Amino acid sequence: MYYDPPYFLLVAGLFAGLTCGRAFEVTLRQAVKTWSETRSTRIFQQLQGFSLSVPFLGICGGICVFLASGLNIFGLPLQFSYITSIILTIMTGVLVWSQLRNLLLLLQEGGSRAIDLDALE
Repeated sequence: MYYDPPYFLLVAGLFAGLTCGRAFEVTLRQAVKTWSETRSTRIFQQLQGFSLSVPFLGICGGICVFLASGLNIFGLPLQFSYITSIILTIMTGVLVWSQLRNLLLLLQEGGSRAIDLDALE
């Protein structure tokens, strides 16, 4: 009747999200650095492909497992926890991906001054 809370999945989901986040950061930094040196629009087109989407999907998967495990630890049923975390992860992932795409387009069109928030004072 009683079950063990999924502490291992909580830690594993957090670890997967953090490690994929680091890979995402390194890939994005390298692409922006390469773009700033060459000013080639091909770099940003390649970012929307496989090299940036795989770490992003890893982040989403890890955070989804982390959220579901956290909800399950607090006593919510397993199915409800996963359905809720999948919906939240998809909605957040779509919003973050579209915002990133908009920022990269802004950077491509106007350079780094286009996203300089300190200049808006």
